[in-house]
Amino acid sequence: MQYLTHCDHLGREGARFVQLAATASPDTPVPTCPEWSVSDLLAHLGFVHRRAQYWVKVRATERLSPKIMNLSRGPVSAEWMAEGIEELVATLRASDPDDVMWAWGEDQHVRYWARRLLHETLVHRIDLEGALGVVSVVDQEVGADAIDEFFANVEYARDFSPNVKNLVGSAEVITFSCEEGPSWTVRLDPTGFEFLDQPVVADARLSGATTELLLVIYRRRSLAESSCVSEGRRDLVERWLANSALL
Repeated sequence: MQYLTHCDHLGREGARFVQLAATASPDTPVPTCPEWSVSDLLAHLGFVHRRAQYWVKVRATERLSPKIMNLSRGPVSAEWMAEGIEELVATLRASDPDDVMWAWGEDQHVRYWARRLLHETLVHRIDLEGALGVVSVVDQEVGADAIDEFFANVEYARDFSPNVKNLVGSAEVITFSCEEGPSWTVRLDPTGFEFLDQPVVADARLSGATTELLLVIYRRRSLAESSCVSEGRRDLVERWLANSALL
């Protein structure tokens, strides 16, 4: 998916989130984000957008503390959320995706943030829809890209997701497959894990429709409650799901 396509989808996901937030009671619980209300979800995502917009605008060369950014924290509302997403998308569109800058994940360029913020917003849109009893619909291409981006960055999430260190093994292999086509294969080694470019015989396999697989991988739906199919060593799949997290 190209940079401007990520920007386009980010704008649409942000608009959808704002539309939903405008109809929601701030104190509505968000089941997929334990102990959070809609207001908490709005505050989190609105601040994440503003923080990333600042980093991209100044081409941050390291992680900058929010204390020096003077970013707006509200009052939290759908309108405040809309202002943040509009500024973020405008800044990204005006930026060269190949400019080098700091990022917490694999890709140390501006383009990282368009992709990362698209999928952050997508997953939290799904959180908000769940809180409001709305069935989530995810564009198939975006959903597959969200899974791919998750796998590209999970190794770098150790600072805020320390359980990633538990993703080790004795050369066991897990394959994750979308019914619509894309698949990913990871090998658990004694010192960590590695995604493989070549297909190999897997010890475990998790497959399902793109949206279902996305929800399970992001732990927005339990494996037991999903329509995904686990084959082979289910314990390997469960170990992966229990210890991998981005948000």
